[in-house]
Amino acid sequence: MKLNGIRLFKKGSIAAALAAVLAVSGAEADVLRIGVATAGGGDPVTFSGSPLGIVRNQQLLEKAFAGTGTEVQWFFFKGAGPAVNEAFSNQQLDFAYQGDLPAVVGRSNGLDTKLLAALGVRANLYLAVPKGSPLKTIEDLKGKKVAIFRGTNGHLVMINLLAEHGLTERDIKAINLDTGSSQAALISNGVDAAFGGRELFKLRDKGLIDIVYDNPEQDVRYTRQTALVVRGEYEKEHPDKVQKVVDTLVDAAKWTSDESHRDDVFAEWAKSNDPADSLRADFTGVPLRDRASPLVDNFLISRYQAVADQAKEEKLIRRPVSIDGWFESSYLQKSLKAKGLENYWTPYGPDGKQPAGNAVAATTTSKQGS
Repeated sequence: MKLNGIRLFKKGSIAAALAAVLAVSGAEADVLRIGVATAGGGDPVTFSGSPLGIVRNQQLLEKAFAGTGTEVQWFFFKGAGPAVNEAFSNQQLDFAYQGDLPAVVGRSNGLDTKLLAALGVRANLYLAVPKGSPLKTIEDLKGKKVAIFRGTNGHLVMINLLAEHGLTERDIKAINLDTGSSQAALISNGVDAAFGGRELFKLRDKGLIDIVYDNPEQDVRYTRQTALVVRGEYEKEHPDKVQKVVDTLVDAAKWTSDESHRDDVFAEWAKSNDPADSLRADFTGVPLRDRASPLVDNFLISRYQAVADQAKEEKLIRRPVSIDGWFESSYLQKSLKAKGLENYWTPYGPDGKQPAGNAVAATTTSKQGS
């Protein structure tokens, strides 16, 4: 089903989904609507790589709100982050899993949102080519047809990778394709190369493509960040529900971060149709605790500001965006304190490597000038 150009995927009847998205606000119907900036997969539809995927699979929010009269509804967007922005602008969502660039674009266009916690950080971007392609390096992309999902949190990472190898976006023939279309184009030789995420490992393991760049140094400059976003009006009207959502997310992040659960975490995420082997490849050499950390630390804050600054430079947004006052991590701090987890995750400095400061200090910094 499509509404205003947005494809929605949700378990249940079309009538139920239509009734949900036509609701003017959460106040008119006691529902809590969560958008996920990916088409997802599986039955019921879910997604991988984030503690929120665990929340979805184990129905942790449904259990948290059981008996309260609040129904939890999930919506998955093939159009990713840009489609989430449209849904937010039409007040069709209350919360969302969304990447850094589309969130910045939404803020630049006047969307009233708050960023509550990290939902998946330091996610790699990969470069793939059709099997047997003569292209072996990023430098080889000059003049070639390259698929990229514009407006998502991989867009600027691609630009940065090209720059690192002496190229600009004008040096390639960039083709805007969503995740599924990009994979199909790779297999059919419709493009010479494509940037994407962990979904590419499934094609590689089937012998259909080669991955020629995988961020071998785990350089955080070439990673993507995702956060839990809430509609500003909803946050003001329902702070108790926001707190319950954050509490549930923290519980899931704690479980996901435990290395003894690695196989179980991958098994849960594999319900999205991302094979466990693809997930293992994506997380090779990466501690679960770092990737699943919900902290609003100086690394996350600096990355969002860097994305905002670069988006303006690249003319992806028309006016500058400041992150001052955008992160509302008081809910996260309250949850960490209540659960005795204030020192469980390591807060990182702007370089994403050296531990520096703490989440509380980062929160204070983020609100200066707000």
